Amino acid sequence: MATPPLIEVRHLAKHYGGVVAMADMNLSVAAGTIHAVVGENGAGKSTLMKVLAGAVKPDSGEILLDGQPITITTPNVARQHGIGIVYQELSLFPERSVLANLFVNAEPTRGGFISLTAMEDQCRDVLDQLGLHVDLRGPLSRLSIGEQQLIELSRVLIEKPRLLILDEPNSALNRAETERLFMVLEGLRAQGITILYVSHRLEEVFTISDAITITRNGSDTRTARTAELTIPEVIEGMIGQRREAMFPPALPRKEGVVDRQLVVNGAAGGALREASFSARSGEIVGLAGLEGSGVSDLLEILFGLRQAKTGSATYPDGIGLPHSPTQAARRGICMVPADRRKNGLMLDKSILFNISNVVVGARNDGPLTYLPAKAMERAQRQIEALRIKAASALAPANSLSGGNQQKVVIGKWLEIGPEVFLLDDPTRGVDVGAKREIYGLIRRMGAAGGIVLFSSTELPELIGLCDRILVIYQGRLVADLSGAALDSRIVLHVVNTGKLPQDISAAKANP
Repeated sequence: MATPPLIEVRHLAKHYGGVVAMADMNLSVAAGTIHAVVGENGAGKSTLMKVLAGAVKPDSGEILLDGQPITITTPNVARQHGIGIVYQELSLFPERSVLANLFVNAEPTRGGFISLTAMEDQCRDVLDQLGLHVDLRGPLSRLSIGEQQLIELSRVLIEKPRLLILDEPNSALNRAETERLFMVLEGLRAQGITILYVSHRLEEVFTISDAITITRNGSDTRTARTAELTIPEVIEGMIGQRREAMFPPALPRKEGVVDRQLVVNGAAGGALREASFSARSGEIVGLAGLEGSGVSDLLEILFGLRQAKTGSATYPDGIGLPHSPTQAARRGICMVPADRRKNGLMLDKSILFNISNVVVGARNDGPLTYLPAKAMERAQRQIEALRIKAASALAPANSLSGGNQQKVVIGKWLEIGPEVFLLDDPTRGVDVGAKREIYGLIRRMGAAGGIVLFSSTELPELIGLCDRILVIYQGRLVADLSGAALDSRIVLHVVNTGKLPQDISAAKANP
């Protein structure tokens, strides 16, 4: 007789008034596997995880564990069934000790008193697995965001779950921490722990998972072994159309747009050793390079976050490099950073506050007082224009999905009417649907006469959106690719070697 799945859900549905969170969700997860669940924001994947974790009660449907129907009414009931979850948003206590965060309402005692030694003994193996060597009795606030996310994972692992649910577990982790997390997950799988892995990072999903369930509009659309799928097939299942359709066509330039230029001569600073190029109004110019190549340093120099060691630049206003971000903003130069949570937003502040903070800080004329009515007008304008999904303009930024947070970052800059857009991996950490909308925004930036410099770690984005791609290799700008050279094979070769493929070089030498 075949072994039943560890966890199975059949025809789950959940409505919030007239909003359908899940319509007909099905899932079957084999024991001892890493099973990924992917989908756009609103596809139902997070609601499904909350149902399994006991945080949300479904309206209808069935959950089976080891082939037997179960009812999960609370998180405690889920834990009793061996189900643990790590949410994307941290639920920790920064001012309490690391130990206190690892044993919330579950502190071991000796002689009737909480024993810190027993707590240390119980968590040591888990922390060693994760490579976490931190001061357990010191406050959690001393740890980096990445370390805090690993503490959240440790807290669940200490309970020894049979099913571990991870909702965007590496959203705050850097590449090294992510690689370490994947090693841990592979070790947990080897121990027989079953893992449900929710992520929008499809490359990572294909690296770590054994099987994938694709969701769309509150239902599952396909489940298959990872080896039987491709990334384009998964995207098509998520959005209902082929990947190529994600990139909107170029828009005609608006009438009356004056042709202006950004000219950079010999810029150097940080890892950047030399870059000279120009970009015109209406152009979307891609910046490609490996991590540490100097791409981010170039954007920081152009925005005044980093002072150039050598070189110069001339902007559309005829002035050189800005000396600070404030000066850049006052001159119509904007920067959308790669890490919106750290550098782009004040997460505990409202959408209204975030959208107003640039225009108020950059203002050097007009009334100096903050006008609430004007601030609300700005917030409502961007909420409507960018289709930001929020309860109200007063909702905190951390209540929004990743894609909507990124729209707030973009919206606050649009309020100053910038001419130069510096976009550092602007779709990092957002789902496929939000990416499509951001691509449309980038197209509109160019059509309105903006000069757009667009860095991305995803090669299809650069090829799908950019008029040209500048490749930076080991600190030097080594190629300016356009036309037929905007080919994934060519760009990837230059990014990794600093040289054009031999067949392309020969063609250029013998036209």
